[in-house]
Amino acid sequence: MTHQTSFEMRLDAFEVGTEREGYRPVRARTSRGDLHFRWYPAVGATRAVVWIGGVGGGWDTPASDLYPTLARELAGQGISSLRVRFRHPGRLEECVLDVLAGIGFLANEGIERMGVVGHSFGGAVAIQVGVQSDRVRTVATLATQSYGAECVDRLPPATSLLLMHGRDDPVLPTFCSEHLAELAHDPKRLVIFEGAGHCLEEVAPEVRTTVRNWLTAELGEA
Repeated sequence: MTHQTSFEMRLDAFEVGTEREGYRPVRARTSRGDLHFRWYPAVGATRAVVWIGGVGGGWDTPASDLYPTLARELAGQGISSLRVRFRHPGRLEECVLDVLAGIGFLANEGIERMGVVGHSFGGAVAIQVGVQSDRVRTVATLATQSYGAECVDRLPPATSLLLMHGRDDPVLPTFCSEHLAELAHDPKRLVIFEGAGHCLEEVAPEVRTTVRNWLTAELGEA
């Protein structure tokens, strides 16, 4: 089952607020309600990463504040970032639309190549978005669920995939990522972190290095 989105969202306007803690708040007015992003812009950037939380929604992030930490680091390397807060957490199709709207915002800001990173439920969202957007060059998941992500075999041939999972995850077994790795085409990489749980807090420095190196390599030079 692919869970391809079967309906659309119309973007009406974006409102960008003043900078705070390294990001600028963005409100997107859409035909399906208001959306909120945190945008970490890099001057003149043509590359960006979209960061997606789990089923709880909000601004949650795995691995000891991985998302805001890397968003600030990557901005210094000419790569912008966008964090997404779901309108309806847990509703897969709606969450995919939210991220696609974020990609629309970034495209409007001159971004040409994008990576999408998702944790847990957000991993399935990230894979769906990678299937549906031709601007996505790489997808990275952390402790992803497999439900809703079986369409991973439909990622475009040039879209790479990084799957990360903790061996001791009590929420979603490593089989979820292992199964998706079997379905996916190359280029792909599966990393299992020994002794790590669902949020990968135990191996946060290793996760940060793995994700940063993967994104900078896969998104290429400015």
